[in-house]
Amino acid sequence: MNLAKFLSTRTPFFYGWFILGTSGSTQIVRNAAATLTLAVFMYPMAEELGWSRTVLAGAVSVGGLASTFISPVTGWLIDKYGARAVLTSSIMILGVSTFLTGWATIPIAFYITYGIGRIIFSSPVQIGSSVVVSRWFIQKRGRANGILTFCHSIGMTGFPLMASILIGIYGWQVAWHLLGVGVWVIALLPVFLLLAETPESVGLLPDGDKESSIASTEANTTAVIEEINWTLKEALRTPALWQLALAGGLLFVIHSGTNTHMAAFFQDAGLTSNQAAAAVSLNAIFTGLGGLGWGWTIEKIKARYCYAMVAAVMSICAILFSTVDSLIEAWIYASLFGTALGGMLVVPSVAMADYFGRSSLGAIRGFTEPFVSFSQAVGALFSGLIFDITGSYNYAFYTLSIVALMAILLTITATVPIHKDNKKG
Repeated sequence: MNLAKFLSTRTPFFYGWFILGTSGSTQIVRNAAATLTLAVFMYPMAEELGWSRTVLAGAVSVGGLASTFISPVTGWLIDKYGARAVLTSSIMILGVSTFLTGWATIPIAFYITYGIGRIIFSSPVQIGSSVVVSRWFIQKRGRANGILTFCHSIGMTGFPLMASILIGIYGWQVAWHLLGVGVWVIALLPVFLLLAETPESVGLLPDGDKESSIASTEANTTAVIEEINWTLKEALRTPALWQLALAGGLLFVIHSGTNTHMAAFFQDAGLTSNQAAAAVSLNAIFTGLGGLGWGWTIEKIKARYCYAMVAAVMSICAILFSTVDSLIEAWIYASLFGTALGGMLVVPSVAMADYFGRSSLGAIRGFTEPFVSFSQAVGALFSGLIFDITGSYNYAFYTLSIVALMAILLTITATVPIHKDNKKG
């Protein structure tokens, strides 16, 4: 049963905002498998089960690498069977895997249950929610994806907090069970009952427009043109797709190379564990706020310029991190970096939809997402190795700053390709 067709013409506002809220619920609950949530479980699980923290953290890498191969299939499934089917089944599986993690008392079982959750976190929920939102919004696509990122930030903050409270009351096993149930309660029914693939499928138009026309996304002017949709095969022939995909991968090298080690780095710089934790929390909060800001910005400025601006802020932050020697500096730089991360989560999704249209967006995002998954694994490992070799993260930060400069070059030259159907003459 799907209520979208019934409700879409009866809501006092554009039904796309319902779609955004529903998609946002999936962004919130995917944090059941977030690394920040696992961090809360790490101490009690390691103490009771006698596992090393490396064993526990290894499940993150396994799930992330697996999603590299699963993302292209996910994108194809979204285009073939719809985001509703993919997201509904993903939320169901995430709830089950999270629930079963409470019974995972041997490493192989934990790698299977939590690893499946990481796959859901990294691939189908990430791709499916942003694709369906980008299909419902064109002129307001930036702010819609910004709100979607803010929902993720709510989950980043809320799920570790819930886990901490539940562990304190019931212990880590029951806490996993209850988080799994929470996944179903928050997102399963909304996705199953309320989600619709496109506004056209329920007799509406993107953004709630009354006429079948859209604004040119590259120029960001009022010039009205017909939307051009690229297939994956066509998009692969354009330099822009490869530039945006590679740049996105480079930004996630910086993201994981910094965020994974942020708390440890700040403690090396003289902060207490609580002060470092506060910096990490500020980073998460400003990721959500930054998503809102960048979502508004990309509606005013060309996507490639926004992409380059995000990379520039990340480059500056990498250098600033190497100079931290006080609590205030740590908190300011963590907040600024979080703001950039908000843009990193919003701008690529909007750019792909703006450049290549909506019809094959699932397949196109499925192709580019492995760049993200692989880069996350590389970044975290790279910074760890640099620290182990040199005893400091500074050379890692210098290198990550240069990586950001490469991303600037790739994005600022990634002009919107012209589809053969839109060529004059």
